[in-house]
Order: sequence, then structure tokens, then C-alpha cells
Amino acid sequence: MASKLSKILLRNVLGRRASTSITTTRNLQQAEHNNLGPSFALTDEQREYQATARRFAADEIIPVAAELDRTGEYPYEVIKKAWNLGLVNAHISPQYGGLGLGAVESCLITEELSYGCTGVQTAIEANSLAEMPVILNGNDFQKKKYLGRMIEEPLLCAYCVTEPGAGSDVASIKTKAVKKGDKYILNGQKMWITNGGVANWYFVLARTDPDPKCSPGKAFSGFIVERDSPGVTPGRKEINMGQRASDTRGITFEDVEVPAENLLTVEGAGFKIAMGAFDRTRPPVAAGAVGLGQRALDEATKYSMERKTMGQEICKHQAVAFMLADMCIGVETARLAVLKSAWEIDQGRRNTYYASIAKCLAGDVANMCATNAVQIFGGNGYNTEYPVEKLMRDAKIYQIYEGTAQIQRMIISREWLTQAKNKH
Repeated sequence: MASKLSKILLRNVLGRRASTSITTTRNLQQAEHNNLGPSFALTDEQREYQATARRFAADEIIPVAAELDRTGEYPYEVIKKAWNLGLVNAHISPQYGGLGLGAVESCLITEELSYGCTGVQTAIEANSLAEMPVILNGNDFQKKKYLGRMIEEPLLCAYCVTEPGAGSDVASIKTKAVKKGDKYILNGQKMWITNGGVANWYFVLARTDPDPKCSPGKAFSGFIVERDSPGVTPGRKEINMGQRASDTRGITFEDVEVPAENLLTVEGAGFKIAMGAFDRTRPPVAAGAVGLGQRALDEATKYSMERKTMGQEICKHQAVAFMLADMCIGVETARLAVLKSAWEIDQGRRNTYYASIAKCLAGDVANMCATNAVQIFGGNGYNTEYPVEKLMRDAKIYQIYEGTAQIQRMIISREWLTQAKNKH
């Protein structure tokens, strides 16, 4: 159980537990009433969360990021410290012991932590993705049991949907669950599962209708699966191009018995549950990309103001200055897209369109900023003694996980055309 000290820290450092999204709404309503338009100002509480995460990244993440990247060691001690401060699982409702922060606040925290190391932040963010199906669709028993334990101890969980032969094509999932009495028998293999080897429990998407002609919207079901269930076997830790501090593995389920009470809602609702989680988690993932982009911009700016060629700092050369300008444009616009997509959630509105725009734009911006940073550093940027080569490796995954850049464009175009048809 979280110690009294950690609870005191939670109160003193992160302040009041009241929903700051309500405050944000009041600010916007008051501004609009005064004909001033929407306000981009953060509330005092939001600034507290942001400052706390920023200090934590500077003090606890940045000093160890390079070594974690080199060794691939899982950053459990860092995560435990973040959990003690309330920077992990802050989106869980106060009803189940959490802070109940809004999406905007979660994105502010995520950007700051990602500035320190996106590998560490991905390990933290994986909790949010696995928890979201339970938050959105779990019954009271499931929420108390599985969300409650995340508040009591610094535990991890994982979202198991992707398979060796099914990534963006979710309809091709082969993992199946067959009901026998008061339990389901689960068999299959998942791949590229973040937190796969350290999770306490998994959200698993499995086929429950054996008819191959059954539509994805009715063929799959979502389950909560305990890690220590007999037949659950995590594979080896994958050595990835970047974000090496996070734990990525394949998971095999062999005749795993899952209590029927661990089925989320009803059979056949799994696809909607799994995809619905992305609307909530893509804004924080995009915020992570913004954090990386900002770090690349800051590192490149500092270096360009120190490095001299042809008698002057390289930032005074137009070629370099324009690269910095492009990075500024990208980071600022991506950040606004993130906040818009998060704000839509806090207003209780469907944000699919904005979430995909934020994820797509921020992922592309992170890669552009990291590439420009390496270019500005020149030969030094290609060397592990300097921070930007890691940023370039870390950035690429933002165009792949939680829906590729191409999938985001498919979603955006589909949503846009639907809106266009509804206007006529």
C-alpha cells in the first residue's frame, strides 16, 4: 500500500484533487461571456502538475536516460518514484483511489516526462492504455479490483492486441477465447506488447465468435487476464531501435483459464472497447512526441549558439536558423493539436478526429525535429556521446505504435468526409 509519506507528497506537491477540467471549462465560459474568446492560459493546478513533472524529469530521468538506453534496463526505480509523486495513473477516478485528472492535465505531465526520456514515459504510458478499457467499460467490481491495485502499489499492466500477423489489421487477430462453464479458455500469441514482461495484468483482445465471416465489430471480446495465470508466458525482451528502456515482448497464452467475471461488458464488444481506448490514449502519446520534439529543439538551439563556423555561431547561418524555425513551427502547432484533442475529451465529446490529427502531426514533427537536430550537430549528432542520436532513434516509433501515421490519415480522411456528407 502507498505509504503515508507518499500520500502527503501527493497532496502537498500535486495540490487539490478537484477536477481541473472543471476549472478550465469555467475559464473558457467566462472568457466567451466577456467576448474574449477561448483562453490558452493554464490554471494554477495545471501549472503545478507541469512544474512537478518538469522537475522530476530533470532530477530523476535525464541523469539516467543514456545509461538506460545503453543497457536496456527497465526503469522500475524511476517509475516507482514517479508513482510515489502521483505522476503515474493520475487519470484513475478518485472513487478508486486516483486523482481523477483530466486529459489536458495528463498531457501536460506526459510532455514533461517525455522531454527526459520517451522510453521511460512509454513504460508509464503503457499503464494508461491497458487501464483505459477498464476505466471506460469495466463494472464496479472490475474497477475496484484492477484499478484499485494500481493505486495501492507501483504496479504495471499491458495492452495485448497486436499479434505477429495482425497489427493495423485488427480483424486478422487469431487469439481465441472459448467459453466453458464459468470461465473462458484463452489461446494465442500477442506481439510487441509494451510492459509485457513486467505487467501485473493484461487487457487481451480475443476472438469469441469462430465464424470467419463474422464482422470485427461482433467477433471479438475484451478480457482482463492476470499475469500469474497458468499458461501465460512472456517471451524475450525485444531489442528495439529506440525507447530501449521500455519492455517490449511477445506473450503466449496457452489454455489460460479466464474467469467469466473478467469479460469486459459482453461478448462481441471487444473491438469497440479496444479501439475506443485509443481516442483517450492517442493525445498523451502525441504529447510524448511533442516532448521529444521540444527536447530536440532545445538541444539543437543550445549547440547552434555555441558551435562556431566561418567566424560566427552556426545559428546565425540562415540554413541552420531556418531548420530551427521549422522545428519551432512543428512543436508549437503539434502542442496545440494535442491540447485541442485532450480538451475535447474533457468536454465529454468524441475526439476521434482530433486525436488522430494530434497523433499524426506530433509523430511527424518529432521525427523532423530529431532529424534536424542531428543535422545541426553534424558529425557529433551521429555519435552516442551527444544526446540527439538517441532522440532520432526514439522518435521513429511515434509514427508506428498506437496506430501508424498512415492509419491516422485514414481515420482523419474518413472522419472528415463523414462530416462533409452530414453538412449536405
